[in-house]
Amino acid sequence: MPELLEIKDLVVSYGGIEAVKGISLSVPEGKIVTLIGANGAGKSTTLKTIAGVVKPVSASIVFSGEELMGKSTDYIVSRGVTLVPEGRRVFGNMTVLENLKIGAYLRKDSLSADLARVYELFPRLKERQWQLAGTLSGGEQQMLAVGRALMARPKLIMMDEPSLGLAPLVVKDIFSIIRTINQQGITVLLIEQNANMALKTADWGYVMETGRITLQGTGRELYENETIKEAYLGRQK
Repeated sequence: MPELLEIKDLVVSYGGIEAVKGISLSVPEGKIVTLIGANGAGKSTTLKTIAGVVKPVSASIVFSGEELMGKSTDYIVSRGVTLVPEGRRVFGNMTVLENLKIGAYLRKDSLSADLARVYELFPRLKERQWQLAGTLSGGEQQMLAVGRALMARPKLIMMDEPSLGLAPLVVKDIFSIIRTINQQGITVLLIEQNANMALKTADWGYVMETGRITLQGTGRELYENETIKEAYLGRQK
């Protein structure tokens, strides 16, 4: 399976402190890859750097054979990379439909087919398309954030803590949707505090600690790893 995204020697600093310390990782096309680790490990910084929101000290970030280092966020989105940010970040004073259209802000073609696809994935968004996004439940706002990212027709969708603050039943729905999106041909790079669900869902995973990748393997291998069980899955050896 070819690598859709390949990162080599990524270094990111905030005020002279290295948040990401020379990591390398790859995301094969058509797969779900997860990045797990404690808060402050550098996971969100990694996604924001790929998206062009944070500028690294140094790195090679190759997406679909093209070097993205130094490219603008708009350009990165136009090449097929979207980010669902932590905390959802929907525009609360705009309708569901307006939020979805913002996800397609770089496109000049018809949006009808993509809106239909999002509404098929998230029937509740169709029911609430004229409703202000700020009045939606947390789970519905997360669905809207994912739907908005899909409107850009991404090849790679990156998700930062999609289950954060959601009820267990809603979390199950979100992970079911992640699998469905992947089955439709979109590659997924996932940061998730629910390591249990993330490793059960992912084809491949990386463990990040204090800015470094300390472990990697298939989702199943990491799920069964005794150190991971104790540190991230709440299960004793």
